[in-house]
Amino acid sequence: MNTKSATNIESTKPTIVLVHGAVEDSSLWTHGVIQGLQRAGFPVACFSNPLRGVANDAAYLRSLLDTIKGPVILVSHAYGGAVITQAGDDPKVKGLIYAGSPMPGVGESTNDCLERFPGGDFATSVDLIPFTLPDGTTGTNLLVKADKYSYLLAADVPESKLALMIATQRPIALAALQERLTSAAWTSKPSWQIRPLLDPVIPQEEFKFEAERAHSTVIELNSSHAIPVSFPEVVVDVIEQAARAISK
Repeated sequence: MNTKSATNIESTKPTIVLVHGAVEDSSLWTHGVIQGLQRAGFPVACFSNPLRGVANDAAYLRSLLDTIKGPVILVSHAYGGAVITQAGDDPKVKGLIYAGSPMPGVGESTNDCLERFPGGDFATSVDLIPFTLPDGTTGTNLLVKADKYSYLLAADVPESKLALMIATQRPIALAALQERLTSAAWTSKPSWQIRPLLDPVIPQEEFKFEAERAHSTVIELNSSHAIPVSFPEVVVDVIEQAARAISK
């Protein structure tokens, strides 16, 4: 289990578990989110999302949650939203924060959230790459085309950070985006949606639809998809809001 900090730190504050999404890794949170949370006194753990499938990835996240004492707030970016939705039914999870993330319902996939309403450009901006599974069968990975990366994911990210993000892309299995959820923690847990108004990945109508049915607290940002990189201070602020809310 790859974490960025010990998860059993004694604290009166909830542990914040950060869950990255597709075509990225835990370094997403090192542009200010982790540092801000640590300055505020929160225990922090970064989850290394396998990006292989919702059931698989959620099971792996639950194994991390099993090592944490006390309340937890799950924070996601992008596809990580599907994973925290599936794994968030753990009793110690007290709140869910979706930063530019889909919030699928039971029986829905991440792809459903990208395609329910017109306007998303994800499918036209990725390369499909075959890979061989241990049993000899073939699967398909996705990576964002280098010439589409800035437009799709990080239009407001400085060039120096953009180059690092492109170089550290991690492929996600196409099957992970197609896999349907069997549980949805937002039906029983409070949720916060940080909505990027300049995001070409998830249509704005989808963000609105998901927030309304989940009764989420909504924070709107003039941001690209890369909220944790462009506005880390806002992510930290929303986490602090959620921590105060769950402590009441």
